[in-house]
Amino acid sequence: MAARGSAGDAALRREAEQWLQWDKNPKTSAIVKEVVAEGNVGELQKYFGSRMEFGTAGLRAAMGAGISHMNDLTIIQTTQGFCRYLEKNFSDLKKRGVVIGFDARAHLSSGGSSKRFARLAANTFISQGVPVYLFSDITPTPFVPYTVTHLKLCAGIMVTASHNPKQDNGYKVYWENGAQIISPHDKGISQAIEENKEPWPQAWDDKQIDSSALLHDPYATINKEYFKDIQKQCFHRNINKETNLKFVHTSVHGVGHKFVQLAFKAFDLRPPFAVPEQKDPDPEFPTVKYPNPEEGKGVLTLSFALAEKDGAKIILANDPDADRLAVAEKQESGEWKVFSGNELGALLGWWIFTCWKSQNRDACSIKDIYMLSSTVSSKILRAIALKEGFHFEETLTGFKWMGNRAKQLMDQGKAVLFAFEEAIGYMCCPAVLDKDGVSAAVITAEMASFLASRNLSLSQQLKAVYDEYGFHITKASYFICHDPKVIQQLFDNLRNYDGKDTYPKSCGRFKVSGIRDLTTGYDSSQPDQKAVAVYTGR
Repeated sequence: MAARGSAGDAALRREAEQWLQWDKNPKTSAIVKEVVAEGNVGELQKYFGSRMEFGTAGLRAAMGAGISHMNDLTIIQTTQGFCRYLEKNFSDLKKRGVVIGFDARAHLSSGGSSKRFARLAANTFISQGVPVYLFSDITPTPFVPYTVTHLKLCAGIMVTASHNPKQDNGYKVYWENGAQIISPHDKGISQAIEENKEPWPQAWDDKQIDSSALLHDPYATINKEYFKDIQKQCFHRNINKETNLKFVHTSVHGVGHKFVQLAFKAFDLRPPFAVPEQKDPDPEFPTVKYPNPEEGKGVLTLSFALAEKDGAKIILANDPDADRLAVAEKQESGEWKVFSGNELGALLGWWIFTCWKSQNRDACSIKDIYMLSSTVSSKILRAIALKEGFHFEETLTGFKWMGNRAKQLMDQGKAVLFAFEEAIGYMCCPAVLDKDGVSAAVITAEMASFLASRNLSLSQQLKAVYDEYGFHITKASYFICHDPKVIQQLFDNLRNYDGKDTYPKSCGRFKVSGIRDLTTGYDSSQPDQKAVAVYTGR
């Protein structure tokens, strides 16, 4: 390598040299060897400038070489740290164990794939005498938190990048309560990773797990038990059997096809038509620019065409790891309406409460009923709760907060019927303390079938919900900026709009009634102006 003067360049070289000592993946090590040979500091900075940060969402980054990417070595290092952290927190870790699932992502140039990462993670735990429940095939993300609670395990790992671009992958972590980790676990795991970066002796030999008595495959059991549990949310089986309503489903080249088909069968609904070009997993996502049904009509083009061909009125779309759900409905005008996350949240909240009310006529028990949504979501559930008499709580952004709060309430003997976030995430079944696009899809299908039996559409019912509980509207948009300096300047301008530490007082002709800035922890509605994790809405 050509000589470089700065201490920063020397540090990059040391990182690269250390990497080459530890990395046994021929593709990623070849990439680093080439960059080192060329003395390309810019490329070294790209691969070794900063380690992926382990946060409450775990890890998520592009697959590739170096400490800033998802690859075999960073997976080994992460799992070694996670294993040591779990050992400190659970004296019975070697009795209970962990579950690991994976989606269908793969990256040819770096040799990385979700399955490969999952096997390396499993090998890490098994080498330390920890039982591992490793799914033998791809599964939806919700199956991992479900398995944690169903089998009473210490933790769960899901290897997925959800709806991110094809080059990305992720490492999502669940605690023993079946919810995503929250602080301080993220900091503790991150510190443990730093202390366990050198691969353990058997770290790369994942073939040894196949003959290990510590390896278990939960695939068949969880497939059976999960669908048995979500059937508890099926309230109109007779209508389901007789409905003429037709559905189209797309898994957007992800894992959802098989599982949504099984969910429809569990509810006695005729299987939805599957978009043929998108039903099988394909890590290249060839038919969409972004594999995210939240993008709306652009992702649903093939679904619209199939629905028109087969006379279907409802489209159900999962993201690639099947933890989110988008819904579209054909209107009388012939146009397709794609429901926003908040609109579908309003419908599902109304529906799930209506079903509960039809099954429970005890007025006292309503005091133990809860629904949750995050601070960035519509407050329609609060309006329904105020009128109907149940409890509503608002949490910070992310299902990690709603899942953990739901578990706290359930441990107190409360019933959490529903939770949602506007980014098309829905928790419709208390057996999964995270967003679940599979159960949400079939429960939406039952709701639509019930409404159709009364000559009502989803759109008509949404209007009825607004007429009953008040009109709620959100108009959200975004643009992408990759320059941290520009991003910082934009937010500094908002946070110092009329001078230091002042936010905008108006938006156009409308007066701003409250501001919550979760990056800084500011909330103008709180007495001390500090944001809180849970807000009780009644």
